[in-house]
Amino acid sequence: MTTLRPFTCDDLFKFNNINLDPLTETYGIPFYLQYLAHWPEYFIVAEAPGGELMGYIMGKAEGSVAREEWHGHVTALSVAPEFRRLGLAAKLMEMLEEISERKGGFFVDLFVRVSNQVAVNMYKRLGSTACTGRSSSITQPATENRTKTLTT
Repeated sequence: MTTLRPFTCDDLFKFNNINLDPLTETYGIPFYLQYLAHWPEYFIVAEAPGGELMGYIMGKAEGSVAREEWHGHVTALSVAPEFRRLGLAAKLMEMLEEISERKGGFFVDLFVRVSNQVAVNMYKRLGSTACTGRSSSITQPATENRTKTLTT
């Protein structure tokens, strides 16, 4: 049975099988530690029964409450190739959406490479829509900003 649990510092030494993928955006260890320190509830890992990491989602809360822009942001979502097509990405997204909703978020947003059609289609199936008005800090390759309104 798959376990979904909070990401820990020790997981940084075990998630190479997930990050060694051309479609996965990777960062330096200080970046992961910053997210773990500031938004630990938004950093979740899926673990196989034998302890192998299957996938993870890393996000944060940001925006303005006054302008109804407070929201969850997905910084990274990745599943190891051998564990894809099991619904893990959808479950991780669902968990981040629930956390964002509990924290008063109005929506969840993310950036996805337009060339990653599998991911774009998955986010569409999960209810996100392409939106304008917010640009990605990633200029290459081309990305699309997607958002999903929460029921708050």
